[in-house]
Amino acid sequence: MALSYKTRRRLSLLILLVGLPVYIGLAWFLVSLFERPSIFLELAIYVVLGILWALPFKAVFKGVGQADPDASSDEDR
Repeated sequence: MALSYKTRRRLSLLILLVGLPVYIGLAWFLVSLFERPSIFLELAIYVVLGILWALPFKAVFKGVGQADPDASSDEDR
């Protein structure tokens, strides 16, 4: 089932405004459960976690920054 452009835009906004801060807090909490690793290992953990959150949402974010493909253009008139 393909999502419409408006649905993808709204869903991406919801993910960025609500989901991302929750994910950051969860990642921060999980790293704090263990003894603080070296700065390079900690940086590597945050970089990997920063990439992993976006992978499931790739289809939602794809093309959201572009103009609405379903909207009629001014050239058609």
